[in-house]
Amino acid sequence: MPPIRSLVSAIALASSLAASPALADTLRIAIMGEPASLDPHQVSGVWENDVVGDLFEGLVTEDAHVKRIPGVARSWDISDDGKIYTFHLRENAKWSDGEPLTAEDFVFSWRRLLDPNTAANYAYLLYPVEGAEAINKGEADVDTLGVRAIDEHTLEVTLTHSTPYFLDQLSHYTAYPVPEHVLKEYGRDWIRKGHLVSNGAFKLDQWRSQNRIEASKNEYFHDADNVALDEVIYYPIEDRNAALNRFRGGEVDIAREFPTQQYQWLKDNLPDETHVAPYLGIYYMALNSREGHPTSDVRVREALNLATRRDVISDNILKIGTIPAWSIVPEGINDYELQEMPGHDMSSDERMARARELLSEAGYGPDKPLNLVATYNTDDDHRKVMVALAAMWKPLGVNLDLRNAEVAVHYQNMRQGDFDVGRAGWIGDYNDPQNFLSLFETGVPNNYGAYSSAEFDALMDQAAGTQDMTQRADVMANAEQVMLKDFGALPLYYYVSRNLVSTRLSGWEDNIEDLHRSRWISIEQ
Repeated sequence: MPPIRSLVSAIALASSLAASPALADTLRIAIMGEPASLDPHQVSGVWENDVVGDLFEGLVTEDAHVKRIPGVARSWDISDDGKIYTFHLRENAKWSDGEPLTAEDFVFSWRRLLDPNTAANYAYLLYPVEGAEAINKGEADVDTLGVRAIDEHTLEVTLTHSTPYFLDQLSHYTAYPVPEHVLKEYGRDWIRKGHLVSNGAFKLDQWRSQNRIEASKNEYFHDADNVALDEVIYYPIEDRNAALNRFRGGEVDIAREFPTQQYQWLKDNLPDETHVAPYLGIYYMALNSREGHPTSDVRVREALNLATRRDVISDNILKIGTIPAWSIVPEGINDYELQEMPGHDMSSDERMARARELLSEAGYGPDKPLNLVATYNTDDDHRKVMVALAAMWKPLGVNLDLRNAEVAVHYQNMRQGDFDVGRAGWIGDYNDPQNFLSLFETGVPNNYGAYSSAEFDALMDQAAGTQDMTQRADVMANAEQVMLKDFGALPLYYYVSRNLVSTRLSGWEDNIEDLHRSRWISIEQ
């Protein structure tokens, strides 16, 4: 998912914190913005996942180490061809109002998710389900979806083809159930205080917009006996410095992200509370392959990649522990070996010499400079990266016209092809290389550079039909190598997660997906 942020009132937040002394069993979290909704089908942000993931639970969920474990489903069976999943739901599964949660709730929820009228941003994550894509595009009725309730506690799901990462997808909030009986009564108002009914470890008590969200332990949760916290309060704080100050003042126990410029100070002064860990995400530059753009020439794309000092950007400019990247799929992906772009093992001097040769072959030189439009979404760190790239490429005769825009406008412009070099980022929706490589399949909306390779597409199709996980990984590695040899993008660095965590807490585990459900956390007295 693209990392996006929203705004919040720091003044309102300060008053809310001062007015609410926390109990010993209350966890206080500074999340990164105001949720657009608490409806699992209407959210798309990382910060929203912090709240929605505590309130709801899917068929599959994750433990503190983000290993996938049974959620609402106590177990499941998969057919030999990998296309039919039979989920056996817990007989004690209930909504937070005490109503039974049944297989029909998932049938209703997934049909609602895929209904084009719902306009769910992540409906495509269920496209592996038979009929899902056609329904979401308005080409079929919702009752043609390949999901049926065999009985109250048995759900059968039919896929169009074997999808080895399907269980990972089901832990994503897109696949969470929503209560049909509540939606029928309240419609769009079902997410309001007093109406919202959920099935996770916590239930909503109060939502003061731009102020705070309060949730308490859900006594009907199937594992309630093992949930240590009585309450969680989420404070939306867009200003990372304000979040840091609240953490230092003991007003929050967890601050999601911290200002990058404070990293060294935090390491020196709060080493035990400062958590930086590899993250399932890639920061990269999309290179426009559309006809008429200089970057449609593979020699230009290779030259730009070779002339980029990734180590300088990570170590000297950002200084937050990011890992220089020569691939699109980040380190730590399940069942996958890290691939690397040609030229990664050359010295800096060798790369620059080769870059000059490539641009000369492409027709650029002192008499014909390479002028590129470089776009980014407004952010100080993004600006620093773009300025650094301009300086690194200047000796090659490359001139960058830097243009910035608000995040939504920026990504819309890239989808329309209004750029040569464009900043992009991707946070994995699930731990599988397909989630990253699919960004480069022909025609995919998030394929900003419009990279297209028949060989790459064919290998991705082959991987989709390969059930053996080792063979599948090999096929996708071959696909990534095709894209990397085409220099279809310019990977810069792998993200790291940045969190401040009180030493009073137990159960927090740094992990590659940066998921931390409150269900697993306790407070030491």
